[in-house]
Amino acid sequence: MGNDARKHFGTDGIRGRVGEEPITAEFCLRLGWAVGKTLANGRSRLALIGKDTRLSGYMLESVLEAGLVSAGVNVGLLTPIPTPAVAYLTRTFRADVGIVISASHNAYEYNGVKFFSAEGVKLRDEQERAIERQLEQDMKTVPSNKLGKVQRLDDARGRYIEFCKGTVNRRFRLRGLKIVVDCAHGAAYRVAPGVFSELGADVSVIGASPNGVNINAGCGSTCPDQLVAEVVAQGADLGIALDGDGDRVIMADQNGQIVDGDDLLYVIANHGAKTGRLDGGVVGTSMSNLGLERALKAIDVPFARADMGDRHVLEAMRSRNWSLGGEPSGHIVCARLTTTGDGIVAALQALVAMVETGKTLADLRVGMERSPQSVVNVAATNPQQAIACGEVSKAKRDVEAKLNGRGRVLLRPSGTEPVVRVMVEGEDAERIAGHAKALADVVRTSAQG
Repeated sequence: MGNDARKHFGTDGIRGRVGEEPITAEFCLRLGWAVGKTLANGRSRLALIGKDTRLSGYMLESVLEAGLVSAGVNVGLLTPIPTPAVAYLTRTFRADVGIVISASHNAYEYNGVKFFSAEGVKLRDEQERAIERQLEQDMKTVPSNKLGKVQRLDDARGRYIEFCKGTVNRRFRLRGLKIVVDCAHGAAYRVAPGVFSELGADVSVIGASPNGVNINAGCGSTCPDQLVAEVVAQGADLGIALDGDGDRVIMADQNGQIVDGDDLLYVIANHGAKTGRLDGGVVGTSMSNLGLERALKAIDVPFARADMGDRHVLEAMRSRNWSLGGEPSGHIVCARLTTTGDGIVAALQALVAMVETGKTLADLRVGMERSPQSVVNVAATNPQQAIACGEVSKAKRDVEAKLNGRGRVLLRPSGTEPVVRVMVEGEDAERIAGHAKALADVVRTSAQG
């Protein structure tokens, strides 16, 4: 394996179907050891391990713990807790690495392992490559007197709740607001309701009965239909849907209209620009709607696109010294407040705009006119190979010719699941949907061939 090769790491850690390489007990034992050896270098260090509510998380936690201890690293075990909480706790506990066992928005059959540095940010490419190189070495346990120790950190959830509340003014209150919160039967089910209710909101909770296999199933940010129905039925002021590990958020306004990541970026940026809380501009991605770019331009807020993935968004933000960025999926980074995408923190920033202006979420969206966009996910064992097919390239050029410079076509492999994302954007919704379906059919044939 060459110095630049990464066999297992994708855009957000290591992910796959449970029981298949690399998400097996054997591999994750070696992974824990490799991380420990890369981190410890013969010295006792501290690693935190958090997880979401997947049944497989307990198996993977056990073997990662054993691997780390065998490399001489001390381990702090957290209760099921959101991914951004692990980033925060890694900093506050002065740990050397934070490890999250989660496949985020994916179904329970999948799981993954992602890492935060001591600063609470995703690992750099060279750090991931170092772990990959260590995985190629023979696994050897340190002497018995050098083994790591393990402790359970029982106050982690409360610490994170206080952190989230601390991202808003001490006098900020949500009194008078009725909010429906969908926790996706995931890691935030005992955190998110506490944050919003302790700030004074009347909170109605759904998706908060995890059983190990219902995470993201018909609920959460990837499937907000239940949230919308509850907001309308209860006459709530808004709804908040998180994903399985709590780093994404999708909202619904009082009319039951979905407010996605692009909408939230506009709401937060617009209010931030008016109050002096926005540093520079906004970083979106290749999937960000053209309407967001135009809306931000209308209020004189710069906009830049990065590759998909929160690491790329963060890199683009840092290079420009900007404080806000995110993805249409609701993965939003408020860098003035935290180091990674955080669904609860992002939702609070939208609520700050509501409370301080006295406007509804629907009112705050005015000015953000979306361009028709159609996204089709096509299952593919090898997404890169499917995209590289000559017939797919020809079909893409044909669609671009039909758009005649008045839209965009994007084909990209997902960094979190085995699919190709086919996106077509333009002026006419019906035509755009037809183009996306036709192009997706060609990609599907390529993937099956």
